Amino acid sequence: MNLRTKTLEQTHTFVRRVAEHQGWVLNPDAEFLEDLVKGLTTNYNRYGYYLCPCRDGEGTRAADKDITCPCDYNIPDQAEYGHCFCALFLSPEFAASGQSPQPIPERRPE
Repeated sequence: MNLRTKTLEQTHTFVRRVAEHQGWVLNPDAEFLEDLVKGLTTNYNRYGYYLCPCRDGEGTRAADKDITCPCDYNIPDQAEYGHCFCALFLSPEFAASGQSPQPIPERRPE
């Protein structure tokens, strides 16, 4: 049981700071972004860490280390597709192109 909880506002701050620090752009679709923030907040409050809301985890930090936001696959996904798997973070080039994120293949080994 996680005794510390996060609010939606705290999660918004987290994703904004990650994007700024990494030089990434947050998904500009406000409704989509809000859904991702809600998922991250739910997962943090459930597990105690920001588990990617678009993947099924094991529920332990050690097992889910590679899919804790920002996940280990973010950089290669942005390099190849312009955005991460869940499309929370976009590369600046992709964001400037005006394209919409599309589903991309899962890199995580099964």
